[in-house]
Order: sequence, then structure tokens, then C-alpha cells
Amino acid sequence: MGNKKYGSKKIAGALLAITALVSLALAGCGRSSAQSSDDKTITVAASPTPHAQILEKAVKPLLEKEGYKLVVKEFTDYVQPNTATEEGAVDANYFQHKPYLDNFNKEKGTHLVSVEGVHFEPFGLYPGKTKSLDALQDGATVAVPNDATNEARALLLLQSAGLIELKDPTDINATPKDITSNPKNLQFKELEAAAVPQAVPDVDIAALNGNYAIQANFDPTKDTLATEKAGDIVAKTYENILVVKDGNQNSAKIKALATALNSSEVRDYINNNFKGAVVPVF
Repeated sequence: MGNKKYGSKKIAGALLAITALVSLALAGCGRSSAQSSDDKTITVAASPTPHAQILEKAVKPLLEKEGYKLVVKEFTDYVQPNTATEEGAVDANYFQHKPYLDNFNKEKGTHLVSVEGVHFEPFGLYPGKTKSLDALQDGATVAVPNDATNEARALLLLQSAGLIELKDPTDINATPKDITSNPKNLQFKELEAAAVPQAVPDVDIAALNGNYAIQANFDPTKDTLATEKAGDIVAKTYENILVVKDGNQNSAKIKALATALNSSEVRDYINNNFKGAVVPVF
């Protein structure tokens, strides 16, 4: 009896071991399958216009041909897309330019890097209560984005329009404190970039990024009082870029996304649909 019991226990133990191995193998297969599926899904945080439009209409079909599923998550501010990318909630983002990215990394301690330049959105001055620059009265109010790089961009544009002078006329980090001449005594209403379009009816003029101008129902090719020129150094400095967390830029899916964003199909889509409000840089 003792030997039979020992033999039974031995067999039972062997069966348990086999069951455990099979379970682990199945679990491993499940993880491998999920990981494989995840590697074929690319999640990108983007501003609604034009970034999400470009991704959905022009990039998604290209990636589908390569076996990738593109998921676009829209954000209306300039902070959450970077935070989501840093935390790994999304694979990449597409909404910003390099000066903004550099400043964000410096202020937030994030580790985000540029992968590829895609397009340039000419920054413009748009009418609010005052319909022309010549009609601006003493003390007129100007709405400008309050983030460091876009505020400087607005000031550089106001300078090129002859409304102010800056201590360094080429300073991409200028703030209102760097204004040395302000003949019309302009007052600056500093707002988060996403809030500037809503402020347009309450200010004399507003400085808007191209995407927010479109959202505010402006036509950036017709409605601007002053605008940046696509051929200027500004176009290269402020090109909108594909961004990932450092270490992910060489992954297969990010390379596929970058290739799609710099394709002739995307160039044609931008030129045909935005009529100069968005300009390809590749």
C-alpha cells in the first residue's frame, strides 16, 4: 500500500507540473499575441485641426497598407499631448514645434524628442473688435498665447508689422518685458493658446496659430492682418513635428508613421485641403 500511495502521489505531482507548464505556455502565448497586436497599433495624440485631420484622412490609409492600425486621440490644449506621450499613454504626438518642445522638456523635466518635421502653419494677427492695424487706437488690447515660444512668435510678428520694437529683433524667447518701443501702448492679454480664439470678440486683435485660426472660422489666407512668410527662417524654426519619448524613435512603428507623414500623399493632401494655411516642409 505504501508503494501504491507513493506512486499515486508521484503521478499526481507530475500531472500538476505538466498542467502548470501548459498554463504558463498558454499565458506566454497570450502575452505574445497581445504584444504583437500592440506593436501593430499606433496611438497618436494630436490637435484637431489640422493634425488629426492629416492623420485620419491621409496617414491612416497609408499605414493600413503596411499592416498598422492608427488610433488618433484629439486634444485641444498644448500640455496633455506631451504628458500622455511621456507617460506612455500614447506612442507619439503631433501638434507642436521644436522651440515649444524644448521649452516643455526644460520646464517639465520630460524626455521627448523630435522625429520628423511635417508642416508649417503661418502665425497670424487676426481682427477682433478692430478690423485693421491702422485703426488700432492707443491702449488697444492684443490677445497672445502665454506659452514662452508662441508668445515670442506673436511679438516677432507684431514687430514685423511695425507695431512694436524688441530689444533683440530676432529673439525667439522674447516676452513683453523685452519690448523697447510700443507707440500705440498696446495692452497684452496673455492666454493659453487654446483660449485665444474664444477671446477674439473681446480684444482688438489676436495672434493665432494656424490651427486655432481655422477653428475660430478664420481663413488664414484671407483674414490675416499680418502673417509670417513660408520662406522665412520662421518656417524652419516653427515647423510642426512628430514627437515621441526618447528611446522610442527607432521602433518599427514610429519609423512607419514618420515615413507616412513625409509621403507625397500627405503633401498633396495638405496642399489640396488647406490652401496655404498649412504648408508642407518636406
